[in-house]
Amino acid sequence: MPYYTQLGDLPPKRHIQFRRPDGALYSEEVFGTEGFVGPTSTMYHIHPPTQVAGWKKLYSTSVEFVETDVMRMRHIMSQNMTPSGDPVTGRLVLLGNTDVEMSICMPSESMDYHYKNGSGDELLFIHHGSGTVYTSMGTLTFGPKDYIVIPKGVIYRMEFNAAGSKDDPGNKFLCFETMNTSHFLPPPRYISKKTSQFLEHAPYCERDLRLPQLPLSYDEAGQFEVRIKARDSVHSYIYDYHPLDVVGWDGCYYPYCFNIDDFSPIVGKHHMPPPTHQTFEGRNFVICSFCPRVLDFHPEAVPVPYNHSNLDSDEVLYYVEGNYKARRGISSGSFSLHPQGIPHGPHPGTVEKSLGATWTDELAVMCDTFRPLHPTKVALEMDDPDYPASWANWKPGDESKDSESPDTW
Repeated sequence: MPYYTQLGDLPPKRHIQFRRPDGALYSEEVFGTEGFVGPTSTMYHIHPPTQVAGWKKLYSTSVEFVETDVMRMRHIMSQNMTPSGDPVTGRLVLLGNTDVEMSICMPSESMDYHYKNGSGDELLFIHHGSGTVYTSMGTLTFGPKDYIVIPKGVIYRMEFNAAGSKDDPGNKFLCFETMNTSHFLPPPRYISKKTSQFLEHAPYCERDLRLPQLPLSYDEAGQFEVRIKARDSVHSYIYDYHPLDVVGWDGCYYPYCFNIDDFSPIVGKHHMPPPTHQTFEGRNFVICSFCPRVLDFHPEAVPVPYNHSNLDSDEVLYYVEGNYKARRGISSGSFSLHPQGIPHGPHPGTVEKSLGATWTDELAVMCDTFRPLHPTKVALEMDDPDYPASWANWKPGDESKDSESPDTW
């Protein structure tokens, strides 16, 4: 993870005796990746973490992709989703491949169990709602527009706060999940090779990350279910003690939060390409944050994105809020998918309309993948079949029908 930290009680050295108040030894656990040569943390449990029983398979997590031989631009509309399930079972996978899967969730229930993804990292983006993630490494409070990075193997329970008013839009979040054993990390170009410190040109840094806090450990006896995702299934295990029983840990592998509003956009005299918005990456994909920012300041700048063919990538954009003037018919809760091999760019009329704009209030989360993305049946149910024709079904003068301010896009 980004940098070394510690929380709770620790002995002065690793792998030495560390005793509980009753004289028994705490159980040390090395919690690491890549065969002990990747990021690692060392945790100290009240109870041996191996004392589990009652394991059984609950359900399959295999995803069926459809139209895998179809290549077309898509507009997937999640605005009219019906809340269902809890923050884990309510996730609906929309797009994916062998590297990453993207799901959307509007939970209607609370989790009465703890969960561990034993297959991959999770990156959650909170669109609406607030609450707390109780993890084996401490407590994380979250709110709208937070990214929550939950590394593979971390036990957690996600709890949303009650709705604040009758006009509350409801809890909603995205989930990106690695499918190829890679991890969500900052781009290497942001990090010092010698110290792993965020460099001065990075659009965010250590001060922007919110790390786990106390309360940390729960010393309770009983029957506690932990559901573990592995081998394309979710399995149920029973602990006779509370699974969040860690009294202290240290290392570089842990969950954390980062709010998208703390991302500092890189701007320029001419239009900047999508890599300037990069926030995280895994193997064969990247996550970018398109945030409100000053637009290009050349006197004859064209502020909307140019037409482009990203020949090696599929591009998915989730629209959070603001006006995205390069697209018509897009609103908060929309996904656009533009596959590799088809040039894409601004809708006709939006280029001329953008000229002279000095500011954009768009907020969007993007995932670019280096393998083709495939939709699920759920995605097809939300898909706008007319979207690919939206570049053609336009005539001069249509831009006057748009209601956005001419000073922004």
